[in-house]
Amino acid sequence: MADDPHLPRAAAIDAYGGGGFRFAEMSHRGSVLCLPGGVWPWPVNRPSDITEHTLARVFAVGGIDLLLVGTGPQPWAMPEALRWRFRDARIGVDAMPTGPAVRTYNILFGEGRRVGAALIAVD
Repeated sequence: MADDPHLPRAAAIDAYGGGGFRFAEMSHRGSVLCLPGGVWPWPVNRPSDITEHTLARVFAVGGIDLLLVGTGPQPWAMPEALRWRFRDARIGVDAMPTGPAVRTYNILFGEGRRVGAALIAVD
């Protein structure tokens, strides 16, 4: 997990859409996982792909108080079992469409908060 290719530092999201994201003067096609230790590709294409397994890096590295989950173009109700996993890890979680998640992440990141984002790419 630690050796996966990634940007080895946190970064704000400069733009999103067209199936990807721009950050740190580079672009990435597909979904991303933004944590204090870096930005990684995230193998999630739709909310039904969001599981404890696809969020394993969040639980393994810790270091955040809140994870924002960008669910694509539509809202999504996170399964209660997954919400309990976040409670047990003492990580707040908020799921919302990707656009609002990016904007909220950028504000909190800019304030120096301990925030992460799991963002599904949108067209």
